[in-house]
Amino acid sequence: MHRENMKNKSLSDKVLIVTCYSFLILLGITIIIPVMNLIAVSLSTQSSVVSGQVYIFPKGFHIEAYKYIMQSKQFYSSLYVSLFVTGAGSILAVICSILVAYPLSKRKLPGRKWLLLLFVFTMMFSGGIIPSYLLIQNLNLINSVWSLILPQMINVYNLLIIKNYFEAMNESIEESAKIDGAGQLRVLFSIVLPMAKPVIATVFMFFVVGYWNNYFDAKMYITKRNLMLIQQYLQTVIFEAKDPTGDFALNASSTLQMAPQTIINATVVYAMVPMVILYPLLQKFFEKGTMIGSVKG
Repeated sequence: MHRENMKNKSLSDKVLIVTCYSFLILLGITIIIPVMNLIAVSLSTQSSVVSGQVYIFPKGFHIEAYKYIMQSKQFYSSLYVSLFVTGAGSILAVICSILVAYPLSKRKLPGRKWLLLLFVFTMMFSGGIIPSYLLIQNLNLINSVWSLILPQMINVYNLLIIKNYFEAMNESIEESAKIDGAGQLRVLFSIVLPMAKPVIATVFMFFVVGYWNNYFDAKMYITKRNLMLIQQYLQTVIFEAKDPTGDFALNASSTLQMAPQTIINATVVYAMVPMVILYPLLQKFFEKGTMIGSVKG
């Protein structure tokens, strides 16, 4: 069927299709090869890495770098904190975004334009680092996981995606439910949200990536090791790989048996794994949720 469709196309269409496919293949190669090199170096022996023999396949396969990263109790503590912040933060952020986006999607809401203007204003202007730190400090949230969750709970870009998705839905469905006696909350949770699974999954993915990669806030607000995020822990591993004399609660002598780049690449792989696992699970919702949510302004 595909070959028949190609035969029916004009020469210009065929050239365009071939060009697009060639560009996408080339783009895919430029993305895949560096990732393969990253993984290959993390699984190669010290001599192979130092001599520059590793390209896209490991040389002298071993997993010592991964064992080295996991040897400290701090790894598991940081992993638990990151999973809690990412999971709890993403769920709460999606709930808050829905509760704000739903009333903003109603054109009859009093002061709707001014409220939207206030939200959009925060996308262009912010208080800055020092006021943000003073706010967290005055709220007594320094060295608290909530200092990593609360500041990111409302993301205006994600909020607008959900709002636009709700606006694009057929209003007659909600009106028929209201005629049957359903209130606003019943309409939202029983009718609107089941139809909005694509955009919810998409925004949830955005929040998960944001919370998981949240390194800067953790450096500002967290100083206790038992509250250190996995990203902070991986940074200490990279520092020790470059400076084995550092006090990072790891086995410094092990670094002498591995190339620093091997350890660094292994830490990057660890940071990638959760997103690599999660994205395929939500990928079927991703494109649909983003496209529909961006139809209206």
